[in-house]
Amino acid sequence: MNAVTQLSAGISALLLIAVFPLEAFLIDRPWVQKFLGIQPNGLENVHLWSFCIGARNALVGISTLIGLWLVNYGDETTGTTLVIASCTYMLLASLFMGAADLLGYWRPRGGSKKGTLASSVLPALALIALAIQAR
Repeated sequence: MNAVTQLSAGISALLLIAVFPLEAFLIDRPWVQKFLGIQPNGLENVHLWSFCIGARNALVGISTLIGLWLVNYGDETTGTTLVIASCTYMLLASLFMGAADLLGYWRPRGGSKKGTLASSVLPALALIALAIQAR
């Protein structure tokens, strides 16, 4: 697995793991709301979902790091498969966030642009770099 794929996947994984406590435990803090681009109205109604999304993000981040470890120190095929599956999940999840915004589920509408872009670029880059390497 090439360096671009490993760095892109690894940085994306670390970012998801770092954001987990914000989504899961600190969502009621104004600075977290600003960082995540969400409004404070009705947080008590969505904290369950923000906790679950944060946990899923942390788990996919951990699975990516395990895959990268396997690529370098274990079974390369298994590790590559895990990295591909994890990066695909990351990319699709970020695109669904953008789709939710387009459907009007994000408040304020258009508020997910920064997050969608930020969370999709690195996994997409990892997958593209891996595809180029496989040619």
